[in-house]
Amino acid sequence: MGFTPGELSLYRTALSHRSVREGADENNERLEFLGDAVLSAVIAHHLFKKYPYKGEGFLTEMRSKMVNRQKLNEIALKMGLKKITLYNKHDNALKISQIFGNTLEAVIGAVYLDLGYNKTFRWVEKRVILPFLFTEDLESIELNIKNKLYGWANKNGKQLEFATLEEKMENGRRLFTIGATVDGEVVAQAKGFSKKDASQIAAQLAVEKLGLT
Repeated sequence: MGFTPGELSLYRTALSHRSVREGADENNERLEFLGDAVLSAVIAHHLFKKYPYKGEGFLTEMRSKMVNRQKLNEIALKMGLKKITLYNKHDNALKISQIFGNTLEAVIGAVYLDLGYNKTFRWVEKRVILPFLFTEDLESIELNIKNKLYGWANKNGKQLEFATLEEKMENGRRLFTIGATVDGEVVAQAKGFSKKDASQIAAQLAVEKLGLT
């Protein structure tokens, strides 16, 4: 963390997934909710300072690129949060899901409650934004990979669809398997606890498989 936490119980809760602790006061879902809002504010604050002459549309798009679910999950894994998050390790679906990005948001919520906004802002800048979110690179990244895929399909006369291949209950939550299909053939598929997350990952895999990167 880079500092000595004051209220340790906050961080224990932030690192506890509901697959091992069901109580709302025991798992990290409430802290995730708070951390999501705090992170959004911190990112907005950072961009406001960094781009003093850019308009609202640019700032909004950049913030969306920086806080999207897949990006946060990648950052959480690089930070090593998977190693210290308490979750049901026998559930293979959880190992490949986006829960570690959620954990990162919960940790940010814990830092906010422990240290207040100003110190949280500095911590997120130092530990999350500067090491992992290279804004210069993000400026050129398309926000929605699915749009890129649809553009390719339209240009080449292909029929692109995102189909639900499977839907089942996993530890009390719906787990979706979404397939990116081109002319009825599944090109790529991915799992997620929301159709949006699963289809976004499937789209990314399809883009890579089709050589559109």
